[in-house]
Amino acid sequence: MNSHLKKISAAGMLITLGIIFGDIGTSPLYVFQTLMTEGKDASEPFVFGCISCIFWTLTLQTTFKYIFITLQADNHGEGGIFSLYALVRRYGKWLAIPAIIGAGTLLADGIITPPISVASAIEGLGQVPSLADTMKPGAEITILVILGIIFLLFLFQQFGTKVVGGAFGPVMLVWFVMIGTIGTLQILHYPTVFKALNPYYAAHMLWTRPNAFWLLGAVFLCTTGAEALYSDLGHCGRKNIQVTWIFVKCALLLSYLGQGAWVLNHASDIKFDSVNPFYSIVPHFFLIPSVIIATLATIIASQALISGSFTLISEAISMNLWPKITVKYPSNIRGQIYIPAINWVLCLGCVAVTLYFQTSEAMTAAYGFSITIAMLMTTLLMAYYMRFKRHWPVWVVVLILCIFVSTETSFFISNSPKILKRLFFLVFEFGLIFTMYTWFKARKITNRFLHFVDLKTKLPLLNALSADESVSKFATHLVYLTKANNSKQIEEKIFYSILSRKPKRADTYWFLHIERMDDPYTMEYSVEEIEHGKVIRVEFRLGFRIQPRINVLFRKVVEDMVSRNEVDILSRYESLRKFNQTADFQFVIIEKFLSYNNEFSVKESFILNSYFAIKKIAQTEAKAFGLDTSETRIEKIPLVVKPVTNIVMKRVSPQNHRSEVI
Repeated sequence: MNSHLKKISAAGMLITLGIIFGDIGTSPLYVFQTLMTEGKDASEPFVFGCISCIFWTLTLQTTFKYIFITLQADNHGEGGIFSLYALVRRYGKWLAIPAIIGAGTLLADGIITPPISVASAIEGLGQVPSLADTMKPGAEITILVILGIIFLLFLFQQFGTKVVGGAFGPVMLVWFVMIGTIGTLQILHYPTVFKALNPYYAAHMLWTRPNAFWLLGAVFLCTTGAEALYSDLGHCGRKNIQVTWIFVKCALLLSYLGQGAWVLNHASDIKFDSVNPFYSIVPHFFLIPSVIIATLATIIASQALISGSFTLISEAISMNLWPKITVKYPSNIRGQIYIPAINWVLCLGCVAVTLYFQTSEAMTAAYGFSITIAMLMTTLLMAYYMRFKRHWPVWVVVLILCIFVSTETSFFISNSPKILKRLFFLVFEFGLIFTMYTWFKARKITNRFLHFVDLKTKLPLLNALSADESVSKFATHLVYLTKANNSKQIEEKIFYSILSRKPKRADTYWFLHIERMDDPYTMEYSVEEIEHGKVIRVEFRLGFRIQPRINVLFRKVVEDMVSRNEVDILSRYESLRKFNQTADFQFVIIEKFLSYNNEFSVKESFILNSYFAIKKIAQTEAKAFGLDTSETRIEKIPLVVKPVTNIVMKRVSPQNHRSEVI
């Protein structure tokens, strides 16, 4: 994290506005509209009840849970569900499951947040009298404009946000000042709306109004950006987020109070099926500028969520919860990445959502279900963090757990009817969770059958092979990647590769091991010379947000060792050595395929077959580790987990064997 963002500063708070609060900050565009559409009531008890529910949801969920408690679970300054999982995974192997579910549901949010946000903004043009017919919600031109903005947004990802990123903060500042100001103007016409902040009105509405409980699904939309807020902790720092939230929450409340005041002032002539209180409180002369500002704000909100999705997948790859795919770095900004496959999958998903639902009102009817699940998973992981990492008293942890589990369960139940309207998303959500779970379980299964041998016992054999000139030299420096945590061990399959078929003679054998650290940005290495000049082990300790570009990292290690006179990399061929030519390096990557010689249970068979099917379309090991193909050889070996043992054959003598010639 940048040092100037670790403490509170004007620049830090401005950046925080642009990166952190886009999603939750644009929720006034559709939250109150959804409540009016579903409730079809403009009476004071109902309006006060809705505002009270919104206020206490923002206070309990966003302020108390995320701003005060969850932001404390920073992993060396980084946040998000995988950062939290990295902090607590040592306390329970099963904690990978809530992390996977939480990440999958949060990623699923990435295909509905951009369409619903952009649609809510663009539909404001329908409030302009001259555009009322052509730009009304669901109109063809409106949908085309929304699709155009979404496509350009995803197209722009490959270039990074360095060029326009500096404008994010100022635009969001203008947005929050605007919604707070126009909300205040309406409050002046109905100042008693402040009474709605009393929790009595929320409790009274939920207790006395028939079916009021199901309105919590719409209320919940006001805090959907809280989970993304935690994911972006590393960009701005906890203190900047906490202080900036005071301003953001005040602006949001003024907007909701202003919309409520307008509804109460126009209760007799409201058309519930077409009203949008947000744009209704905007002065007519300012309507088009407000739509432009709202559109820019929703684009920024979508950008933050897309970037968060890239980060989430990158972390999943590093933690072996996702197949290796191409990850690019469009700028030199730390942590900014671009994943083409995820970008275009999200783009297609957003386009499909827009075409399927067409209006923001229809989208909100399916929005929120996934985020409630993600929040419940975060709550579960936070309980472990508070109890085992921070050593909070059991009664405090239980109390906090009860509060948030009951609250989020209520939101989950109230959002459950949306599952019928979001069948469209289930395939996407299931695919994400299934892929992560399969990758996690399959690697657990395959790692159980890794066989290691004592490296010390094999050194005489390696020395003899290296000195045997009757065997043609395979490479001067031969490099393998090893999973052995112990430097005194090596995988049996590596020696199989070196010795079997045509032996691989080399002058120096290198074994590289990558240890993934729980903190995000560690970049360290150590060198151990197992056999002087013959066998060298390099251990890389990389944070879970560092891409393992082994070709670059290993070259840096070799250069450092040469500068210390620890290794000689000049060519061993006399004709080349006298001209100071560098010796050759050859990487060997061993990839497994599932052997037919296996007997599995039904569960293991399904998981492993799914794993290898996914692996076929994933990135190769060589490309994933950033290895030049000209210096890399791929060897495939069969994976035998449970060999077939129930083969019974009877030997017969030749004279007893009969055959027929047809």
